[in-house]
Amino acid sequence: MSEITRVYAGRLAGMIVRGPETDVIGRVRDVVVNIRPSGHTSRALGLVVEMTNKRRIFLPMLRVANIDPHEIMLVSGSVSLRAYKPRTGELAIIADVIGSKVHIDDPELEKLHSKPVEVADIELERTRTRDWALSAVAVLGERGGFGRRPDLYIVPWKHVHGITAAGVGMSDAAAELIAEFEDMRPADVASALYELPETQRVSVASEFDDERLADVLQEMSEDRQAELLETLDIERAADVLEEMDPDDAADLLSELDNEKADVLLELMDPEESAPVRRLMSFNPDTVGALMTPEPLVLTPQTTVAEALALARNPDLPTSLSSMAFVCRPPTATPTGKYLGSVHLQRLLREPPSTLVSGILDPDLPPLYADDSQETAARYFATYNLVCGPVIDDDNHLLGAVAVDDLIDHLLPDDWRDTGIRPDGDPRKEA
Repeated sequence: MSEITRVYAGRLAGMIVRGPETDVIGRVRDVVVNIRPSGHTSRALGLVVEMTNKRRIFLPMLRVANIDPHEIMLVSGSVSLRAYKPRTGELAIIADVIGSKVHIDDPELEKLHSKPVEVADIELERTRTRDWALSAVAVLGERGGFGRRPDLYIVPWKHVHGITAAGVGMSDAAAELIAEFEDMRPADVASALYELPETQRVSVASEFDDERLADVLQEMSEDRQAELLETLDIERAADVLEEMDPDDAADLLSELDNEKADVLLELMDPEESAPVRRLMSFNPDTVGALMTPEPLVLTPQTTVAEALALARNPDLPTSLSSMAFVCRPPTATPTGKYLGSVHLQRLLREPPSTLVSGILDPDLPPLYADDSQETAARYFATYNLVCGPVIDDDNHLLGAVAVDDLIDHLLPDDWRDTGIRPDGDPRKEA
């Protein structure tokens, strides 16, 4: 059966959602979308799925493997059980859009210009990037005589007006900004936030989900991170810290007073707080304080094919995916005996069935947790790397240090506030 690449949101309602092992997750109840200003692609963010226990959860559209005429298959059967809650800047098609009035300027339908028409459904189209974009709207014309159904017209999305991030026929500055930020890099969102008045900045930031806010916070200077974190209630602040990379969370907590930092660490999940506590135990000027405890760690029996599959993980930063570290179990840091490392380029040159234990770089020395930042800089310059292993005196891998984290600490403390090119440089950021 050919894969469906166009579908109306209304047709999805009630469809069964299954995991890859055919287990039923629940049924679709709505489609959540991000409405962008004219000229930008508006897209579906995910599905509201009602589980068998009546709990409604959110499933991102990128988790959808394919849509069949009667059911939806997911890439993985693992789902977040957190209850779905509407967020500012997002709309639910069935709950918020269908049945509302809009106006159109489709040159093919001049007779409907300047007349309010009712939204009957919205078409979604799968793009080359696997996103689902809003492509067309089914609208109802004027009702005919008694007993006659109104005519149905299909209008390209670009010719439909009156639907904004705040809702149909509504305008809300915070909602519009959040929708605009959706496709921006976290670093650009961080810069844009600090161009807003303080009250608006706090309002917009509070509407981000925990993961998005964590990504944005990591692109700010520690002072601004602490300032924004202070505006959140204590439990929300702990949730956001859990979503941050451990090294960034440790840096942020070090900016707070000891009492509040201790409270936040206690509120965090123990599995999330443990690596943060370890990082905070190192001298801030050493490699130990810079490293991440979550690099790409493999066992000696891992094949090249398996290693490359793990390196493709989109949640793994580019710098950390450039190097795999091979250790005896356990593979969670601190690991068993560290055996060596293998660069991504070497993995690409070897047969898929080759074991990584046979292609380790024998000449690459490690870094030690108590090495200085200058030592790390000389290390990267000497070996032309962007990532390096950090071990302890007993040859256990503690983590990896990435060159971007090193540069972050070598630059002035406020470099994120001044941008790529400080004021006075005639060339401006794009």
